[in-house]
Amino acid sequence: MILITGSAGKTGRAVLRALLDRKESIRALVHRTDQVSTLKALGVEDVQVGDMLDPKTLAWAMHRVTSIYHIAPNVNPDEVIFGKTVIQAARSAKVKHFVFHSVLHPQIEAMPHHWQKLRVEEFLFESGLPFTILQPTVYMQNILSQWDQILGNGIYTLPYGPKTRLCLVDLEDVARVAAIVLTEPGHLGAIYELAGTPAMSQVEIAEELSKQLNRPVDLKKISNKEWEQTARASGLGDYQVSALIKMFDYYEQFGFLGNMKTLSCLLGRQPNSFADFIKRIRDERDNVVRVN
Repeated sequence: MILITGSAGKTGRAVLRALLDRKESIRALVHRTDQVSTLKALGVEDVQVGDMLDPKTLAWAMHRVTSIYHIAPNVNPDEVIFGKTVIQAARSAKVKHFVFHSVLHPQIEAMPHHWQKLRVEEFLFESGLPFTILQPTVYMQNILSQWDQILGNGIYTLPYGPKTRLCLVDLEDVARVAAIVLTEPGHLGAIYELAGTPAMSQVEIAEELSKQLNRPVDLKKISNKEWEQTARASGLGDYQVSALIKMFDYYEQFGFLGNMKTLSCLLGRQPNSFADFIKRIRDERDNVVRVN
C-alpha cells in the first residue's frame, strides 16, 4: 500500500489520479473531514483524517504501508517539523520507500520555502530510509488562478517583470513520474529535477496564450504591495506572503531555470509543452460549457 500525505491539494490529487490509473492500493492522509468526500469522488477508498504532526495519527496511517509520497502543506513555516515527524514515523514503521516531493533548486536560501525543503532532504539522507526525491519546477497549473481573467479581459497579471524567465512543468507529468518511481524498480537513491519547458519569458507565455486562445493577452505587472493585498484577502498569512514575495523578487532577478532531459527520460517521451497544456485546458473548459 502507498500512503500519500497532504493528498487533498492539487499535487496530491494529481498523484492519486496517476496511481489510481495504475490500479494501485492507496491510502490518503488529509487534515480535515471536509476533504474526504473530494478524494472519495476520485475513487480513493481509504482516506484517513488527522494531523501530520501527531505521531499516533501517522502510526495508524502507516499501518501496512510499504511506500510513502510525502507532500508538505504548501508554503508552511513548519515544513521542516512536518518532514522530520513523517520521516521518523516512516522509520518506525519500517517503510521500504520514502518519496519526498521537494522543489527545483532547494539550495536557494533567498527563497525560505525552498530552503526548508533542503533541510528535509538532509534529514531524509540521514534517516537510513530508502528514498527518492522529486524536484519539480513551477507548475503550468498556477496560471489557472487567472484563467477567467485571461479569457474575459485578456489580462495576465504578474508579480515580476515581463522579461522574467521561468522553466515550467505540467503537474500531470509530475504526477506520472511520481507514479513511476513509486511502482517501478530502479529509483532508490535518486534525486530527479523535473523541468518540462525551456526557459520562457512572461512575454513568450502571453504570446502562447494569445495564440492558443485566439485572443490578445496582455501583461500587467503589479507591485508587491498590490499582490500582498490580494494575497491577504485570500487568507495567506505573514510567512506565506513574505516567502512568496522573496520568491518573486528572486525570479525577477535571476529567473528559475532547469533542464528537460531528466523528465523526458523518466516519461519516455517529451514533456507536455506549455502549448499542449493550454490546448488541453481550453478544450476541457469548452467541453464543460457545452455539457452545461
